[in-house]
Amino acid sequence: MRDLSRLFQPRSIAVIGGGAWCANVIEQCAKMGFAGPVWPVHPTRSELGGVAAFASLDALPGVPDAVFIGVNRTLTIETVARLRAMGAGGAVCFASGFREAQAETGDGDSLQEALLAAAGEMPIIGPNCYGFINYLDGALLWPDQHGGERAERGVAVLTQSSNMAINITMQARALPLAYVGTAGNQAQIGLSEIGAAMLEDPRVTALGLHIEGIGDLRAFEALAARARALGKPVVALKVGKSEQAQKAAVSHTASLAGSDAGARALLRRLGIGQVESLPGLLEALKLLHFAGPLASNGVASMSCSGGEASLMADTGLGRDIRFPPLDEGQRAGLRAALGPMVALANPLDYHTFIWGDGAAMGRTFAAMMGGEEIAMCCLVVDFPRIDRCSDAAWDCVLEGAGHAARAVGKPLALVATLPEALSERVAARAIAEGLIPMLGLDETLCAIEIAARMGKAAVPEPLTLPGARKTGAAHVLSEAEAKAALASHGLAVPRSERVESRAALGEAAARAAYPVVLKSEGLAHKTEAGGVALGLKDTAAVTQAAGSMPGETFLIEEMIDGGVAELLIGVVRDPAHGFVLTLGAGGTLTEILRDSGSLLLPTTEDAVRDTLHGLRIAPVLAGYRGKPGADMGAILAAVMAVQDYVLAHADEIDEVEINPLIVTPTRAVAADALIRKGDKDE
Repeated sequence: MRDLSRLFQPRSIAVIGGGAWCANVIEQCAKMGFAGPVWPVHPTRSELGGVAAFASLDALPGVPDAVFIGVNRTLTIETVARLRAMGAGGAVCFASGFREAQAETGDGDSLQEALLAAAGEMPIIGPNCYGFINYLDGALLWPDQHGGERAERGVAVLTQSSNMAINITMQARALPLAYVGTAGNQAQIGLSEIGAAMLEDPRVTALGLHIEGIGDLRAFEALAARARALGKPVVALKVGKSEQAQKAAVSHTASLAGSDAGARALLRRLGIGQVESLPGLLEALKLLHFAGPLASNGVASMSCSGGEASLMADTGLGRDIRFPPLDEGQRAGLRAALGPMVALANPLDYHTFIWGDGAAMGRTFAAMMGGEEIAMCCLVVDFPRIDRCSDAAWDCVLEGAGHAARAVGKPLALVATLPEALSERVAARAIAEGLIPMLGLDETLCAIEIAARMGKAAVPEPLTLPGARKTGAAHVLSEAEAKAALASHGLAVPRSERVESRAALGEAAARAAYPVVLKSEGLAHKTEAGGVALGLKDTAAVTQAAGSMPGETFLIEEMIDGGVAELLIGVVRDPAHGFVLTLGAGGTLTEILRDSGSLLLPTTEDAVRDTLHGLRIAPVLAGYRGKPGADMGAILAAVMAVQDYVLAHADEIDEVEINPLIVTPTRAVAADALIRKGDKDE
């Protein structure tokens, strides 16, 4: 990995250019107390941002560690070449008009190639990049105002949006920021390499990513691996949900497993927490900064309001969060602290009988936190706004909670239901007491869910990545061909006979073992097109059913009886994330229920089992209300057979789908199969 330490932790900074953006860089470094020299460079100006300027790079008193280049795109290339020759530590290229503007300018690609050639091995970030802020050292290659302050340690946040980066610096959530950075168009150094370099700083505790797209999967895997080795969590806000795969689909699988499904599977596989909002990103980073990964998802919640207790319980629905029942030790401690009139439960409404008595509140909170299944505790409390009210009566909360946190040694979060009800002033007091100030119930439980998952994350195998096929358009195998190909890798398929013409149908039907299924070949969705007939009991029924079907070739297949459920198994080639395996409700319910989960290949039987258990139809597979369950071993064998086939033909597969896989108490049989692929080069 490239050494970016001189760039991100510079001892000297040069600023090339004379506009307001460049002046801002110089002024912000002074404002943040950067200890090293800042050298403006401009051919005609005597000063910039209140600092004496140098006429050229050759006039500088030394070689700069980090350089902000704020000149036009053509001059940027010349400047980068000169800095490389000088031995500079690296640069941020502010100018736009490179590859990101190719469609508009027509020369963006060629200029970017020239920029890369000029840089050589010298690190450059951008172009079209706002740069970064190092709050640890007060070093800013940042051409704008920001809302952060110096920190001794904290989280790094890296975005693919300069405006979002500015907004993040304005957070008032008591989240210590170590770095805020942008990646620009990533001509040389990508998001993953920048993130890994920030994690190498021992003062950084966690990394937050805003991701529009992952350009280099291997680099992203390396980032995740390095984060695991350093014991530093990574959380991502992935945007850009796409319907591209749905529009091109010839199967249900592609419509279920688009880019978003692939991205989710990738982040989950690599142990990276995923959030759905910017507040969620900041709160998850905050919890991980102060508490790190959690031992479990067991949560104790307390409030002095039954409404808040109910709201907390409801907010936890649908999340991988548990509110374990109180054990005997918790009950005894709570009863001693609260007396006989409070109903004991988790979440707990501890009422207001002890309000104002910090010692009694501390005993209550400590008793609640002491349960063996509790990994962390949430104390729901909203503080008054001090411009119109007094919050003096809430001092008891901080006193009692601080005592409990120190006594028990587990994370204790002060959770405000409304962000404005926990100010930075109160948050600072909470942190001083050893508490974690959290804003929003949903954001807090999302953060806990992520932290608990990270506490048990396994080390993943490297992904199998699809390469670009060199051949032309893909083609779809016939159902018979697809089943034969998959059966050779161990997939169970029905006994069948292919009939190549209508004239031969009667003779083939006479040989069948009834009951049978008749299918017309060449239809992607046979049921909708009237191309399938089930439960036919004799030759006459077969020929009669064929009369109303389209097509000239048919399959006569074994009828699979005793089905517990129908499943879908599908794999889609996703160039952005790898081969995406989708498991879900199959047959006619696929698009009605939208009940599916996704993994990336290669995967394991344990991961497949966990995904199946997470489906809404999982109770049916297990045996619902006394009915027989499915043969889970047969289902797993079917999924592994599909995986084996895909991995063996990874250079040509675009898509594989089994729908439905009919599962019975003793079998799992592929009733229909589709394979879309391109031929290998000869």
